[in-house]
Amino acid sequence: MAGDWRGTIGVIKPGIGTASLVEFIRLLPDGINVIPTFAGIREHTVDGFRDALESYREKIAWLAQLGICDLIHPEGAPPFMVRGRAAEQELVRGWEEQYEVPVFTSSMIQVEGLRAMGAQRFLGFTFYEGALPDHFSSYFADAGLEVAGMETLPARAPAWRHPSAEDLYFHIKKAFRRYSGVQGIYLHGSSSWRLMDVNSLEDDLGVPVLHPIAIRVWAVQKRLGVREPVHGAGRLLATLP
Repeated sequence: MAGDWRGTIGVIKPGIGTASLVEFIRLLPDGINVIPTFAGIREHTVDGFRDALESYREKIAWLAQLGICDLIHPEGAPPFMVRGRAAEQELVRGWEEQYEVPVFTSSMIQVEGLRAMGAQRFLGFTFYEGALPDHFSSYFADAGLEVAGMETLPARAPAWRHPSAEDLYFHIKKAFRRYSGVQGIYLHGSSSWRLMDVNSLEDDLGVPVLHPIAIRVWAVQKRLGVREPVHGAGRLLATLP
């Protein structure tokens, strides 16, 4: 049977060279086809992410013109978060009207995932520094969520390019203890985090941990009308709320 019997999704990766596409495809149920393309973002700054919009426009048009995509997903939360939630919604509405294909961004589904897991007040973690974490927090606040904090993790040395699950566990748990009333943990940036086993963190902290790849798989299943739980990658995929 063809590999697209459940649907086809076109994804626009921000850049080349991460394992997030492989992890995403690995976690998807059988029968969902993925067509990847790349925006080619090189400058990870507020201006660099804003300037990437034209590349996203071109890739969305290309995927739509193929005529086989049931969903189009421009990945990468920062390019849309830095524009603000209202501007993002206007862009998505325009693309959907123009191409008559459902379109959703990473930031949109991250809001959905946090809400679905009851994480109205959450603690975020990112490797980005400077002005970007404030933009991320403002985006979620505009969506009606409460950001307890947006923690910037230690800068990655060449030897720490791929931090271990143990390293991340240590840093997240240490920061978590400084906050009260946190209902969930949000990990920002699928290219920065390996899809670690978050079950130990969830069990020890007593709150859900929202990983961007897990959120992506959940959102695709939801939009295609598929319900196939995945175990070992957090509560969101195990319960499919």
